[in-house]
Amino acid sequence: MTGAVIGAGQALVSSGRLNPARWSAATATASGLGLLLGAALVDYRTDLGSLAFMGAVEGVLLGTAQACTLPHTARLPWLWAVAMPVLWAAGWTVTTLAGVGVEARFTVFGATGALTFSALSGILLHRLLPASTPGRTTGPDSLREVDA
Repeated sequence: MTGAVIGAGQALVSSGRLNPARWSAATATASGLGLLLGAALVDYRTDLGSLAFMGAVEGVLLGTAQACTLPHTARLPWLWAVAMPVLWAAGWTVTTLAGVGVEARFTVFGATGALTFSALSGILLHRLLPASTPGRTTGPDSLREVDA
């Protein structure tokens, strides 16, 4: 469920540059499997090193799945796959260092980690995605113009 919500949110803020159904499905599936695998590999421990490793494992699966669903016009899609393990590990690291009660075994990092992850991944995704999708127009009357 967490992955579906994250994927839907990312697709929503992409200004139509991500396919919401494909992106959300890939995110939900890879996030769920990645969390399961990562948590099992660290034996469900919640210390800083374990959570960073778990995040990196989840990020590998998530980044690979999402990179495969990026539009074919995306620049350097492999960069997304490489960045996700680092950014997911960073999210858990920031959350743990902020003193969030991670021993409750949340499915995703807390607000501090989410802000860090969202800001960094949002900048990267904005750079990788094409300015607009074919057939989509932007102009002074659109809600948001996208610069090339």
